[in-house]
Amino acid sequence: MRVSTAQFYIQSGLQMSNQQASVNEQVNNISIGKRVVTAKDDAVAFGTLAGYKNDLASIDKYQRNITQAENKNSLIDTTLANAEGIMNELKDLMLQANNGVYTADDLASIGQQASQSLQQILDIANTKDASGGYVFAGYQIDDAPFVQQTDNSVNYRGDNGVRELQIAKNVSIATNQSGEQVFQKVPNAIGDFSATYNTNTSGLAVESAIVADASIYNSATNPADFTFNFTTATDLTITDGAGNVTNITGYAPGQTIAFNGIEVKLSGNPLPGDNLSLTPEQNIGVFDTINSAIDWINTKAGAGEDPQVQVDFNRIIDQLGDSMNHLTSRRAQSGINLQVIDRQKNNNLDTALYLSSGRSAIEDLDFAKAISTFEQSKIALQAAQQTFTQIQGLNLFNYIR
Repeated sequence: MRVSTAQFYIQSGLQMSNQQASVNEQVNNISIGKRVVTAKDDAVAFGTLAGYKNDLASIDKYQRNITQAENKNSLIDTTLANAEGIMNELKDLMLQANNGVYTADDLASIGQQASQSLQQILDIANTKDASGGYVFAGYQIDDAPFVQQTDNSVNYRGDNGVRELQIAKNVSIATNQSGEQVFQKVPNAIGDFSATYNTNTSGLAVESAIVADASIYNSATNPADFTFNFTTATDLTITDGAGNVTNITGYAPGQTIAFNGIEVKLSGNPLPGDNLSLTPEQNIGVFDTINSAIDWINTKAGAGEDPQVQVDFNRIIDQLGDSMNHLTSRRAQSGINLQVIDRQKNNNLDTALYLSSGRSAIEDLDFAKAISTFEQSKIALQAAQQTFTQIQGLNLFNYIR
């Protein structure tokens, strides 16, 4: 069979080109330390490798989310710890003001300090995170959630939205707490109702007022506001908002008064004419409690020996205690979140190590084997080049002497 010069050149060139491409590819693999770079290198391994890389990319995203979630929950924990401290200081101011040795000027000074507590808690409630969003605003992160009014009351403008970040495939963590839940939803210290003392000559006080049987209590048929009027020390009438009257006779101090599914317990020995009202109020906001404390301190100097002063003092002290307990519980929630974050961070690192090992086993190059193969390929290329050079110079006249 005859081999034309053109065919010889084509075949030889193609062979050397393939060998050169193989050498170049091996050089590239050695330089980057990878065995599988494209699907051509190993189609099955390349597909498995893509799965490993996707999982590792997801973990990188989760770890970035963990950093954000950790920072936000740490901020909540710190700010609520500060709020607890301020509320405790306010409680101490109340105890100081209740000391009979203080003058009107002293009480005015204590009242000013108490007013600072309101501003400090307001600043905490309007805390911003590192990105400039309000922490306690729900989804409304661009506007301050708490706004002080001219009468010193504080309104909430946020919502109850809870923002979350995914920190694992099936794990999400909250990065905020609703301001309403933190600062507004403080359980009422005496139960489901708040008391207003219309006439109180004996120092009578409501210890508890709760809905004991919801199936009987119905604010639609039994209007919710109730007025207690002691006609004698042992007899009283309870009138609801519609004018319906319940008579209680033979009342003994300390006994539980039960009516319409409600149970009320009073402290003290009532006198004829003592009169109080109960209004439904399951929660009392932190700011309302602070304002009550400020008002009590500022008016104590002119209150004289009014027994109602001590009744109000005890009520406010109890509500301050409940407010601090509530803030502690909300802080505990951020602590639980931080524990979950810490555990998941370690889980993600362990998973990433496992995936990296699997990827490395498939992708990374065995340098000793690769260099040996490279040297063999290089020698084969050099031999092909030398053979082509020698053969291409041959012709019939070389053999004619």
